[in-house]
Amino acid sequence: MLWWCFYLCALCFPSKVTGDLEDCACDVETIDGFNNDQLFPKLQTLLESDYFRFYKVNLNKPCPFWKVQSHCGLKLCAVQPCSPNEVPEGIRSPSHNKYSAEANDNQDTCEQEKHLGAVDVSLSNETREALLSWSKHDDEAERFCVVDDEESPDSQYVDLLLNPERYTGYKGPEAWQIWNSIYEENCFKPSTIQRPLIPGLFQSSSGNEGQCVEKRAFYRLISGLHASINIHLSARYLLDDSWFQRKWGHNVTEFRQRFDSELTAGEGPKRLRNLYFLYLIELRALAKVLPFFQQPSFRLYTGRPAEDQKHKELLLDILQQARNFPLHFDETSLFTGDEIEGAKLKEDIRLAFLNISRIMDCVGCFKCRLWGKLQTQGLGTALKILFSERQIEALKPKSSGERPSFQLSRQEIVSLLNAFGRISTSIRELKNFRALLAEER
Repeated sequence: MLWWCFYLCALCFPSKVTGDLEDCACDVETIDGFNNDQLFPKLQTLLESDYFRFYKVNLNKPCPFWKVQSHCGLKLCAVQPCSPNEVPEGIRSPSHNKYSAEANDNQDTCEQEKHLGAVDVSLSNETREALLSWSKHDDEAERFCVVDDEESPDSQYVDLLLNPERYTGYKGPEAWQIWNSIYEENCFKPSTIQRPLIPGLFQSSSGNEGQCVEKRAFYRLISGLHASINIHLSARYLLDDSWFQRKWGHNVTEFRQRFDSELTAGEGPKRLRNLYFLYLIELRALAKVLPFFQQPSFRLYTGRPAEDQKHKELLLDILQQARNFPLHFDETSLFTGDEIEGAKLKEDIRLAFLNISRIMDCVGCFKCRLWGKLQTQGLGTALKILFSERQIEALKPKSSGERPSFQLSRQEIVSLLNAFGRISTSIRELKNFRALLAEER
């Protein structure tokens, strides 16, 4: 099965993460070439568009697990939210349905019919609240991550292009607590892998003994996400912070400390292998979700019809390109044993990832919190897609008034594409670091 092909791929990367891969019909060069030459340039153009650059997030939610001592007074940790006039009307206005052209065309009619219907006034307050609760429960039962309430007064739009992910100086015990909580309590970490609170103390291990393939995959997804974040911080490191300039760039020393085999007792190359594994998982989700975006009624609604149509066509081109990738991850190999046990394992994994998304509200640095929430939500959305194949296939409702069985909110759409954009950028940055390391030899 292709699943085993990619599982073997993830185990047989050389220490430099390059060259042919043993026991499977895939290699790093194929992934690098596909991403760096074909997908990355188009994806960056899409993510610079208004629909994808504005992300609504609540950065003021309290940590549900422990008391956060501070919210990081470092100036590089600050996030500048958008003023209302900076966000396109089509995105911020609640009066527009951002996904359905028909809904926008029929908006006035719907408003009139709303006042003519007798259903709402015939229901008690308790019944209406119960119906809303059931609807919310149905949505949340499909999710792998917490989604911020867009209607909350604490949720604000952030321009991702003006608040890029990069080194902020946020580190130490509080930052280590975040990752240790994720690994030790929530991601089925193999007992043979040690992640001490103090960086630099590593214990090499073979890593996956005694775990089912689903739990190993989940651990490697989290490890790949961690690797990707560390690559971003190393690639956009604060090299100079003087009174007349602030210079960002590649810090090869920082990259080595996180990924060099000798400095990490062999763990660094494994982390990079997991990054490639994560890339394949999210790429597969993009390929699977193409029918959702192909619906004629779907719109990337910003209120500028010509631009919206242009960017939808670019999005469809990217998703079709993802679908054409020849060696996709085969998610049908997961949860194939006993039906009851498989369902329980899937729910355990869903709840574990849901918990990880909650931990993001414990990150003390606001900029780190922003990108942590976005990337965990993006990965959670990818997992939701991979386990919703039947719902995606049945997207067309049986009647005009029936709600489609598969839905994505704008938050999920923006986080899905931006999260994959971060992974794609990490793969591209590895090429830059290879070149820099070669120059030093």
